[in-house]
Amino acid sequence: MDNHTTERPAVGEEIDLTAKAAAQILKLRKENNMPDGHGLRIGVKGGGCSGLSYVLGFDAEPKPNDHVFTREGVRVFIDPKSLFYLSGTVLDFSDGLDGRGFVFNNPQAKKTCGCGSSFTA
Repeated sequence: MDNHTTERPAVGEEIDLTAKAAAQILKLRKENNMPDGHGLRIGVKGGGCSGLSYVLGFDAEPKPNDHVFTREGVRVFIDPKSLFYLSGTVLDFSDGLDGRGFVFNNPQAKKTCGCGSSFTA
């Protein structure tokens, strides 16, 4: 690990994954033939109907200044700006009647859009 990453965010700055979300992430990584070391990048970008959009993807390595930690067997990378907006969030996976996909349960979201992929902090 390089000197510009932290292995665990400070208390209160954490993001959690449910067991269901972690299982789906590990399944996707395997289906796409990604090595075990690849991590899940969780982030926020400007845009979407509520102002900020959630971003999920895979990266081989963390970027400088990323917070790096492991949840439910999944290595997670998150940049400091995104962590500011996502602190306390729980990432879940839904495959119920109301839709299939990742669900962000973000306590900082003051308003969310109908599709659940963007929010206002």
